[in-house]
Amino acid sequence: MKVTDGVHAFLWQSYSENNCNTYLIEGEKRILVDPGHRHLLAHVDRGLKEAGISREGIDAVLITHAHPDHLEAIGEFSPPALFAMNQREYELFNQYAAGYMTLPEPDFFLAEGDLAIGDIRLQVILAPGHSPASVCLYWPEKKVLISGDVVFAQGIGRTDMPGGSGKALMQSIRRLAALDVEYLLTGHGEIVAGREEVRKNFAEIEKTWFPYLR
Repeated sequence: MKVTDGVHAFLWQSYSENNCNTYLIEGEKRILVDPGHRHLLAHVDRGLKEAGISREGIDAVLITHAHPDHLEAIGEFSPPALFAMNQREYELFNQYAAGYMTLPEPDFFLAEGDLAIGDIRLQVILAPGHSPASVCLYWPEKKVLISGDVVFAQGIGRTDMPGGSGKALMQSIRRLAALDVEYLLTGHGEIVAGREEVRKNFAEIEKTWFPYLR
């Protein structure tokens, strides 16, 4: 589905198998965020086909965090697509999941700050809590925030996996809530569209979930 100009969402809607939402950002270059599991890639292929793009048309694949349901399919796009994730998350994956699958060496690492790919100018926001060094991607021009598993529609990421922290997650969500966002693109479930709806979602999360994160 088209979210807004230059942004497409490939939402995972099956309840029988765990997989993540995948997002396409288009400008001079095409960026795919969180391709998900390799064996569940059909919904991404369908979304790309609807957008008139092949796998070979992807220029860069960015990963929000090192859980397999967000990155296992990276090998289907890289190379020639560039591959990037946070360095600590890459090391964490190799520590805990190397026996399950291997990752290619990232072409570059995602760290807090500005990221330019072609004419697309993103802000990489370090947002630990669900995992030690999750990143969120904010596109100020479009007021789009890709939140990975940090925050969802009326929900938050779990903190009971290696490196999770409720306190860190709460601090990360508060940082994200301060951004000017019209489209909150979550790692699972439905997206949140509309500035007021996004604001209400953050407010409800603080009211409902923050007491359990202290």
